[in-house]
Amino acid sequence: MARMSTALGGGAVGGKTMFCNLDAPANAISVCRDGSQVAVAGRNIFKIYAIEEDQFTEKANLRVGRKPSLNLSCADVAWHQMEENLLATAATNGAVVTWNLGKQSRNKQDQLFMEHKRTVNKVCFHPVELYILLSGSQDGSMKCFDLRRKESVCTFSGQSESVRNVHFSARDFFTFAATFENGNVQLWDMRRPDRCERMFTAHNGPVFSCDWHPDDRGCLVTGGRDKMVKVWDLTGYKAREMYCVQTIASVAHVLWRPDRKYHIATCSMMVDHNIYVWDVRRPYVPFAMFEEHKDVTTGIAWRNAHDPHFLLSGSKDSTLYHHFFKDAQRPASQAVPEGLCFGLFGDVAFAVKEDLCSAESHRKSFSADRRYPFFFIRRQDPAEQFTNVSSALNLFETQPGASSMEWFAETARRYCLSGGPLPELCDRNAKVARELKRHQVAQIWMMLKIIYAGACAAGSAGNVVPGAGKAGHPLSRVRLARDYSCEGHCLGDGEVDLRHG
Repeated sequence: MARMSTALGGGAVGGKTMFCNLDAPANAISVCRDGSQVAVAGRNIFKIYAIEEDQFTEKANLRVGRKPSLNLSCADVAWHQMEENLLATAATNGAVVTWNLGKQSRNKQDQLFMEHKRTVNKVCFHPVELYILLSGSQDGSMKCFDLRRKESVCTFSGQSESVRNVHFSARDFFTFAATFENGNVQLWDMRRPDRCERMFTAHNGPVFSCDWHPDDRGCLVTGGRDKMVKVWDLTGYKAREMYCVQTIASVAHVLWRPDRKYHIATCSMMVDHNIYVWDVRRPYVPFAMFEEHKDVTTGIAWRNAHDPHFLLSGSKDSTLYHHFFKDAQRPASQAVPEGLCFGLFGDVAFAVKEDLCSAESHRKSFSADRRYPFFFIRRQDPAEQFTNVSSALNLFETQPGASSMEWFAETARRYCLSGGPLPELCDRNAKVARELKRHQVAQIWMMLKIIYAGACAAGSAGNVVPGAGKAGHPLSRVRLARDYSCEGHCLGDGEVDLRHG
């Protein structure tokens, strides 16, 4: 089916992973409604790219003029999802700028709002109201603009720290969410700018991003510096945490995946350059991972609101990527399904992949529900399923009496430490150790026999090796051993008292 193109034109939907190099690092990206074009904004870049079959094509450069203005230093960009030619940018100097791609002139700037005192972190268009634009700033305020006027129509003061994100609800016309530097999330009704409808603490530290679920009313996901992604149920009197995903770095962006109820895409603010897609029902392993970027990912956007297969991303490495979901890495498929653990009392637990277990296993198996004929069952795409690996757990317990110290008492009763030649004593004690299944101890007795029996015999006979007493001589160590173990303790006829040696 053909895609509708915007005023700048657009291409057909592609089906592969591709990228292009940018002139400067990107701070944010936004996709037009039909998914044919993407806007890339940053401190030194603001361009429109068409998404062609196998490449990105630059369609417009909105940074015009000989002397660049701070109004063009973009922290965020939003493309209107109802008006294909309308964009808005948030500037680091507090400016909110709207752009009209339908203008015939080279300069596409439409309106300029200079009402914020500090950096504007986020701009957001209303999903169904054409002329409503919302902004959130470091100055702690949120402003609602009617694009038919030259100034804001109302200001929302969070009575808190910096506003990091604002987002309109797709299901409630007047509701929007705002996230703050102190970890709070506020829900506002546009008709009541004097105070928020609800406020709750979502994270331990700044909340950098939020996104309303496209289908479930009252379901909000948030991500923060505490490395957590949390899903909230806001339908009740109090906000209830439904799911929590622990990541390895601060969460900069969270985004629900289209047509996938439990999937969330995330990227980090530092350290980790990858993009992850999580299934909140299995929060410990990412469902999919894109690892193409070499520096921090600064913006992510699904290409189409109803297409879960294509993801766009911009990064500080000055690249723009078009990700095909089937090309993603699947961490679960690389996980090792085997494990070994020792218990405090000598028990051993061993997990092994069930495919490797013997067929004689007595574990109970559970078959699928076949209440309906197979031709009524919707066949799932394997690429959309978690790798199904099942491990069997085996527990080996110590047998009764295995940890008994009876062998120690038996050793004390049967060992002979004097009253005979050293070789005979070593042989006797080695035999006792073997009978008690202390085979390593038996080997030690045999080593003692080999090392010291000859030295003691030499000492009893009074044999002297010329030069053996000199330091460094090969036999000096034997003599030292003899002097320590045997000299002064021989009982006559080669007998040795081992209690003193």
